[in-house]
Amino acid sequence: MTAETQPEVIVIVGAGHGAGQCAASLRQEGFEGKIVLIGEEPYLPYQRPPLSKKFLSGELTIERVYFKPADFYATAEVDVRLNTRVTEIDRAAKEVVTTDGTRVAYDKLILTTGSRVRELKAPGAGLKGIHYLRTIDDVEGLKTDFHAGKRMVIVGAGYVGLEVAAVALKHGLEVTVLEMEPRVLARVTSPEVSQFFHDVHTEAGVNILYGHAVTEFKGDGHLQEAVLSNGSTMQADIALIGIGILPNVELAEAAGIACHNGIQVDEVCRTSDPDIFAAGDCTEHPNPIYGRRIRLESVHNALEQAKTAAAAALGKEKPYAQVPWFWSDQYDLKLQMAGLNQGYDEVVLRGDPKSRKFAAFYLKDGVLIAVDAINAAPEYMIGRKLIGEKARVAPERLRDINVNMKEVADS
Repeated sequence: MTAETQPEVIVIVGAGHGAGQCAASLRQEGFEGKIVLIGEEPYLPYQRPPLSKKFLSGELTIERVYFKPADFYATAEVDVRLNTRVTEIDRAAKEVVTTDGTRVAYDKLILTTGSRVRELKAPGAGLKGIHYLRTIDDVEGLKTDFHAGKRMVIVGAGYVGLEVAAVALKHGLEVTVLEMEPRVLARVTSPEVSQFFHDVHTEAGVNILYGHAVTEFKGDGHLQEAVLSNGSTMQADIALIGIGILPNVELAEAAGIACHNGIQVDEVCRTSDPDIFAAGDCTEHPNPIYGRRIRLESVHNALEQAKTAAAAALGKEKPYAQVPWFWSDQYDLKLQMAGLNQGYDEVVLRGDPKSRKFAAFYLKDGVLIAVDAINAAPEYMIGRKLIGEKARVAPERLRDINVNMKEVADS
């Protein structure tokens, strides 16, 4: 793209991690035109991981959750429009339309529409005391019921459910976690790591019930009881539903942009419309490391795709090809995960889980494809590097804690 054809106006739809990074990256890439950032919530782009941890516990103020301080957007001359929902993309006119009918013209459009919680469809699910956790407002609502002595039911033993369980227990709540699968974190980790986190939570005082779902909530305006799939009931003052998220693709889909398990993008985050890009939870992209298309729900993915999308909107192609990584903080444990373990045929444990410091390495045909590291930063950092190199690693060397990770990498 030549200087003469540089876009004059770039519109960013969404106000999460990806949106904040897009705005920053556009200026870092030298874009001097107009940036319009449109978000549905009343808040500047903010970080979501602290919501289920330090923001919920009160250790972080809202200002510290923001992705960038307010003066960044003023200094960078970003036209931020909050409390504003985009209802339509008019591709022919190259405009987005907001709820009040305002039409905003764009030369390039970047969609960072993110994702939303999957709702539990059960009678009584609208009672007060039943919460989800995805936004700042969700957490503020949860805090109103978050008091010592309250009986809390958490539906779903994924990252969010377990993180909230840890915080709730610390605050003196009685916590029961319900999980349909036979183990915690079943979708993302091995039975060995699941067992470790099961033991950690139950020893701390969390009650975990497997093979159970909620079929009904009961209460007189406010939650009092949960009916389980086996017909039994349990008393509950507060419930958190954590059964996954769904990509927000409806806006793109209605505009005729290709979608399947997310907005379809290429290696530079371009959609089926050459003037529209997308980044973050809402996208499905090609991953050269795993040789397939994937959709990732992670901060790292949102930030790195945002950088790629911003550059591509300016005609600079910087293909996105990175090892996925994730993290979760529970009690005194930092779980760091790199890669995707689907299809692994061998799991190698390094260290003793009883020490609360170990790693699980996942191999497929001898190639390292993923690692879960618990309080084990070297295993995570070097494991992530080896995954990117599609390295073949001898299981016995991974297993031997007397061989440091640098030596494992060098071999």
